Amino acid sequence: MARTLATKTAEPEVRRLPETGRSGRSGRSGRSDRRSGPRFRQTAGRQHHAGPLTYVLLAVAAVVSLFPLYWNLVAASHSGERVVQAPAPLLPGPRLLDNLSFAWNQVHMGEALINTTIVAGLVATSTVVFSTLAGFAFAKLPFRGRGMLLSLVVATMTIPPQLSVIPLYQIITDLGWFDQLQSVVLPSLVAAFGVFFMRQFLVEALPIELVEAARMDGAHSLRVIWHVVFPVARPAMAVLGMLVFVQSWNDFFWPFIALTQDGNPTLQVALAGLGAGNHTVDHAVVLTGALISTVPLLLVFAFLGKHIVGGITAGAVKS
Repeated sequence: MARTLATKTAEPEVRRLPETGRSGRSGRSGRSDRRSGPRFRQTAGRQHHAGPLTYVLLAVAAVVSLFPLYWNLVAASHSGERVVQAPAPLLPGPRLLDNLSFAWNQVHMGEALINTTIVAGLVATSTVVFSTLAGFAFAKLPFRGRGMLLSLVVATMTIPPQLSVIPLYQIITDLGWFDQLQSVVLPSLVAAFGVFFMRQFLVEALPIELVEAARMDGAHSLRVIWHVVFPVARPAMAVLGMLVFVQSWNDFFWPFIALTQDGNPTLQVALAGLGAGNHTVDHAVVLTGALISTVPLLLVFAFLGKHIVGGITAGAVKS
């Protein structure tokens, strides 16, 4: 009997497992299956669908955003007298082609378009390249005084550009660059905002392990920048390039000082002398010139907008 008691006490305690359902899983797994079934997935999907109010708000925002461009087109198709009358016209008129021809011939509009494309393209390209290089140095390269130099770069954004007009004007006149495109391009080759923007992006998007691995494989600095830094920074470079291109395209203050309307004008400088005559201003012709200067930007965004948005989305996804 003592053996029997010893045998009973030595037997391990066997716990009863939960009963399985028809699928062969436990009760908890069965509940998980029921929650992950088609009905639950359909309910979860409906939670992310936009409601009617969202579409109404988006439609209102689209109308408010597009109405100025539409009214610019309407005003460009009427005469100057009709544009200033009340109520303002809301439907296109018959004078669009006449106003386009007059605006194109009154000022050097074709030359201004070419000059503005050259200036905006060079400024955007140089700003993106130099800002990416400087941003990579501030983000991943350790050197003495890095924080202080970055603070100085950011502090330059607080200086009004009007303070540098007189020194810049003296420099371009001494170099003989007055009324030349390089007088507009060279002062804008790099921007403090671009350096700070690229630095903030590369701090999070570029792991230092990639740079170290490339250097261990024998890659020199230029190869690391071309094959590692530029591919990682491509989304931010696209966004920065678009912002700088639009800003340079619409820049008026410094080009109006450094260029003349009869020499090498940009679009904004040419528009300053459009529609003037006999002490009056033809607002329809001015708005026609504004329409001409807006169309290239719309075309650029139409062709590159998808790539920019796709780049932002790709850069925002983390593995």
